[in-house]
Amino acid sequence: MEYTEHPPPPALRRHVQCLWVLRDDAPGDEVQVIYPDGCCELLAELGVPLRFRGADGEVRSDQPVCFAAQQRGPIRLQAAGAVHCIGVRLRPASSALVAGTRLPGLRDQAPDLYTLDPVFAAAFSAAARNCVGKPSPEPLWGLLQARCAGFAPDLLAERAVAMLDAVDGGLRIAGLARQLGVAPRTLQTRFLAAVGLTPKEYARVRRLQALLRTLDREAAAIVDAAMRHGYSDQAHATHELLDWTGWTPARLARALRGDRGGEEAVRLAAAFVRGSHAGTAAAEGESGQAVAEPHGARR
Repeated sequence: MEYTEHPPPPALRRHVQCLWVLRDDAPGDEVQVIYPDGCCELLAELGVPLRFRGADGEVRSDQPVCFAAQQRGPIRLQAAGAVHCIGVRLRPASSALVAGTRLPGLRDQAPDLYTLDPVFAAAFSAAARNCVGKPSPEPLWGLLQARCAGFAPDLLAERAVAMLDAVDGGLRIAGLARQLGVAPRTLQTRFLAAVGLTPKEYARVRRLQALLRTLDREAAAIVDAAMRHGYSDQAHATHELLDWTGWTPARLARALRGDRGGEEAVRLAAAFVRGSHAGTAAAEGESGQAVAEPHGARR
């Protein structure tokens, strides 16, 4: 499995976190898991569409182009053939770039992009295929620059996201609202409309991601890692990780630390936790996530 992230050009950094490419010409049939990260994504399936295993027990194929809205639990995917995906990970406060006012109602869904904006969906599909022909992310960067030119994020939500990111979600929402000079209800309403999660949900996701990075990078005891990231105790961390990932901290730590190329069921999830930035083989990306080792896995 090959996973690579491309940082956006300067003109897109406010709206886009990265463009990523996932390829696997001979995937196994294991169910792969992706953990929530607080970001929405635009996805193009250029290989055989992955099978999505829903919490309702249904198994369905991904759409060739779709909008992955905010998730509040693990996403389970299964390959049905050669995998080739291109994704654009949006900044949290730019989550409504394509979904607009429909964003809050799309939580835990990944609708066909054509149902949101058929003209943009066709252009996105064509640009993704052009990226392969180049090969370069430039066709998608050009399309996104045109789209972002007419889009302005909510400044309040953008500031709130930055403040929560700075402390890995370790702020009480009432205190966050006070620092921003607004009522908690105002913050709640505008944050949900802009990000697709409530401030509390987003804070939980950021704390989850921080704990995952620590479990991946360090040999720290699980209880120590949990306390460092604001969990009251290991039981609290276990409850949250089961909700968001379907795994206990101990099982995640064993899988991440035991083999960096890892257990098949966590290879994809680990790849997205670690990141792998094009052209930076031994550095950390802009988001602060460690770069994956070759074939190490991320989303």
